[in-house]
Amino acid sequence: MAKVELKKLGKVYEGNVRAVDDANIVIDDKEFVVFVGPSGCGKSTTLRMIAGLEDITEGELFIDGKMVNDVPPKDRDIAMVFQNYALYPHMTVYENMAFGLKIRKLPKAEIESRVKEAARILDIEKLLDRRPKQLSGGQRQRVAVGRAIVRNPKVFLFDEPLSNLDAKLRVQMRAELIELHDRLKATMIYVTHDQVEAMTMGDKIVVMRDGKVQQIGSPLYLYNQPINKFVAGFIGSPPMNFLTVKVGEEGGRIFVEEAAFKLYPAAEHSALLKSYIGKEVSFGIRPEDLPYADHQGSGVIKAKVTVVEPLGAEIHVWGTTGTQPLVAKVPPHHMFKIGDDVSFAPVMEKARFFDRDTELSILPVKWDEKA
Repeated sequence: MAKVELKKLGKVYEGNVRAVDDANIVIDDKEFVVFVGPSGCGKSTTLRMIAGLEDITEGELFIDGKMVNDVPPKDRDIAMVFQNYALYPHMTVYENMAFGLKIRKLPKAEIESRVKEAARILDIEKLLDRRPKQLSGGQRQRVAVGRAIVRNPKVFLFDEPLSNLDAKLRVQMRAELIELHDRLKATMIYVTHDQVEAMTMGDKIVVMRDGKVQQIGSPLYLYNQPINKFVAGFIGSPPMNFLTVKVGEEGGRIFVEEAAFKLYPAAEHSALLKSYIGKEVSFGIRPEDLPYADHQGSGVIKAKVTVVEPLGAEIHVWGTTGTQPLVAKVPPHHMFKIGDDVSFAPVMEKARFFDRDTELSILPVKWDEKA
């Protein structure tokens, strides 16, 4: 397999439209890296530049130590799995998987051996004589993956391959792709807009927005150490709550407040907030760090319930402080109704604070070895 390096990679379309800007990313050998971000963030364009399906406007791309900016796709030794499967409808599963090898004029015996081995790995041996229209969505996805496996490429590229599947099948296929990566020990680059897929599948995640890389790191690193408000809000489900608060000081003690609450940051956070006294900041707290409180007063957030989502193992309680919305995860034994007045006691050690103008984290972000 191979290491992939993007050095100041950029893509500019006619009219000076920047789809990707100054991307510096390293995908190590045998690593599973996920590009994630909202639609239009540049993740698929970046993947297509790696594949050779998009010309590179700026920067350099290296695969296995060799610069491949001008190398045709067929000579990059990569295999790509598309969102729409891209199977030939008139061919059988076997013929679809074998097609690329026949084009490369491999011996018939080797083609048969590779196809059968890939079919065994993906548990589609009984489907080799069927045509795509006779397959379910999950089976078609396995065939598309199998067609990539038989190539034995240096790098596997996946462009939102599970987006056409139903929710249950997506979960199953996620697990199968994770197991496949572990079995093949392959370098894999996976594109998705689904942060749950990114968190559960990737060794390393690249978060993108408006063509720019926002942050790179392991899933839990990005969850716990977001560099800015966008990353904090994109990673995690439901997303992090952001409440505008004003920083104050009384008796030498820092606090943050709005009309419905007054909170005291952790000691390590207070020192960093001193320069914001008298100013507004964004207070970030995740729903799972907002436990229900059976008391009122300082240290709790009062809210009125607007929506209740019972999910079995937990309940998502959506509410408003009067001026700002928030959501909390609570155990299922708490029964709330729309209109109830409730209180939550945020775990202040888990809180994040962001500059209102730059949206950067006010708290220092530690270095992650996966970056």
